[in-house]
Amino acid sequence: MIINLTQHNASLEQVRAGVIEPESKELVKEFLTFDSLPNQEEILKRVSKLATIAEMHGAHAAMIGGAPFLMSALERELKNRRITPVYAFSKRVVTERTTDGKTEKISVFRHLGFVEV
Repeated sequence: MIINLTQHNASLEQVRAGVIEPESKELVKEFLTFDSLPNQEEILKRVSKLATIAEMHGAHAAMIGGAPFLMSALERELKNRRITPVYAFSKRVVTERTTDGKTEKISVFRHLGFVEV
């Protein structure tokens, strides 16, 4: 099982690949959101809470993403708890549709797998 520790809901393709949403999704979003400049203590506190959520769900892996300054600390904390951090890999597929002389571009991100770190 791969727990979703990102602010976004897992896509249908990701769910089919084994991603689940945590029961405490709002807490995950809260721990990933920064309204002011964090110090190292704040970063470590948040990654500990995120890793605890993954542990509580019995996850063997965690799909992560968010503020770059948080990710390396989260990767380390998850690995310390024997949970594999992964990043989603997607391909942007762009199509164009012309109606009444107007061209509309539509971008769809297709989940292709996970990158383990």
